[in-house]
Parts: sequence; structure tokens; C-alpha cells
Amino acid sequence: MFPEPHSSPHPRKAALVTGGAKRVGRELALALASSGMDVAITVRESLGEAAATAREIEGFGVRTMVVEMDVRDEMSVRQGIAATASAFGGLDVLVNNAAVFESAPLGEITLERWDAVFATNTRGPFLTAREALPLLRARRGRIVNLGSLGGSHAWATHAHYCASKAALHMLTQSMAKAFAPEVSVNCVAPGFIEFDEGKEARHFAAKTPMGRNGSPADVAAAVVFFATGTHFITGQILTVDGGLGL
Repeated sequence: MFPEPHSSPHPRKAALVTGGAKRVGRELALALASSGMDVAITVRESLGEAAATAREIEGFGVRTMVVEMDVRDEMSVRQGIAATASAFGGLDVLVNNAAVFESAPLGEITLERWDAVFATNTRGPFLTAREALPLLRARRGRIVNLGSLGGSHAWATHAHYCASKAALHMLTQSMAKAFAPEVSVNCVAPGFIEFDEGKEARHFAAKTPMGRNGSPADVAAAVVFFATGTHFITGQILTVDGGLGL
């Protein structure tokens, strides 16, 4: 776990973003830091990218730390949550972003691949939320899960991914009931998020009523809304897809 969080004379809210080293997770971590929160990010393999993201987070004048944590492993999650709470003095926001995305014909998905996708996409958020719950309850905290448009729309070549995200959507609503009234729990479900221009990106942009694909910043804005807005909103699945799923 590195680097050690920098000290601050002013207490502020603390957030943990799983898989926060790169891509959408990086944008989420930076957006929360921009809102004034101390931010810890978890990483399993992308150590160099995590260190670079941590340096960017520090640029907002908040504390940060990189936590080596495997969301699939109970003991790793327990240790990671404890280390974050120890460093920051507690936890206010948990963002379950770490996920596996892959495609395969349904008839060719192996049991190993099915279980691997569910282990990260569904079991991971369950484990992190369960371990963080006492900390979040103590501060009337928030949980924001990252679902997917695929959790509500069937994609023939992504059955294991879609099923794992549909389970996460239902888990969100179950958590919202079970963890109330101390903790609000919501889900942001992105549609097609563009990272590179290409034929696929142009195809989805043409199908999207808003005339473009989503960006990591669009997803981050929705996460910050749930992380900083009224605590009264809970159990919601907010689709961020520009109307693609309509």
C-alpha cells in the first residue's frame, strides 16, 4: 500500500474508489478529489498508473493513498478497507468501480470465465460494501455502484457481463433497503463510453439520441451527484447513456 497519505490540518470526507487507477475509475477518483474529498484508490496490477493517478489527486490539495486490494478476495478486501479507514480516520463514500468487461458467444462461455466475471463484478461490490458498512454507518455515508446499460438490456455476446451487472443492480436496491437509514446506496449505469475513435464508436454515436457517445466525465458527474447530493435519494439506478437504451 503506497504512498502514505499526506497530512492535512482540516478533516474532510474520505472516499474509496475500487479500480481507480485508470480509465473511468481514474476520472471518478479525480472528480471526488475535485469536490474536496480525500481519495483512496485500489489497484491489483496497474501499479504505475495508480501512482500517476495518485499524484494527480494530490494536485487538488487532498490526501490520497493507493491500496493494493483484490476485490474478489475476502481477506484482501478486509485489509484494504481497514488500511483506508486507519489512514483517513474513517470512510464516507465507497465507489464500487472495479469490473471485468468481455465478450464471448453465450454457447462458448466457460464456467471459469462465467465465475471470473461474477467474482469481480458482483461478489466484489458485495464484499467491499459489507466490510465498509460499519464505517459508512458511523458517518451516514454513501455507496455508489457502477452498473451498466448491459444490466438492463440483453447483449447476446456479453451474457455473463450483462447477468453480472443485472445482479449488481438488484444488489444495489437490496443494499439500499438493508443499509437504510444510515447509508444511501445508488448505482450509475453507463452506456457506451468512448475512449478511442473508431468504427464501433461511430456506430454507437449514430444510434444515440444525444448524438455522441458518453465520456468518463459524464459518468463521474453522476457519481459525484450521488456522493455529494441529498442523502435521501437511495436505491436508484441512474442510466448515463445519452438515450442509447431508449
